Amino acid sequence: MTWIRVIDEQEAEGELARLYEDLADRSGQVDNILKCHSLHPAGLAAHNDLYRAVMAGTATLRKVDREMIAVTVSRLNDCHTN
Repeated sequence: MTWIRVIDEQEAEGELARLYEDLADRSGQVDNILKCHSLHPAGLAAHNDLYRAVMAGTATLRKVDREMIAVTVSRLNDCHTN
C-alpha cells in the first residue's frame, strides 16, 4: 500500500473514474503504483502512456523479455501485490 493519499476505485469520479476503468484488472482493482497518481489524473494518464510506450516500443526486444525485466526490477525493489 502506498503512503501517499489516494482515491480508491469506489470513490473515483469524472476523468479519474474513466482512467480507472481502463486500468483496472479483472477484479476491478487498480495497481497502487497507478493509484498514487489519483490526485492528478493527467499525471496518471502520462504514467500509463509512458508504461505502454516502454513495454511496446522496442522492436529489438521481445515483449516477454521486457516483461521479465519488469518483474525482475519489481522484485529488486521489493514490490508486492495485495
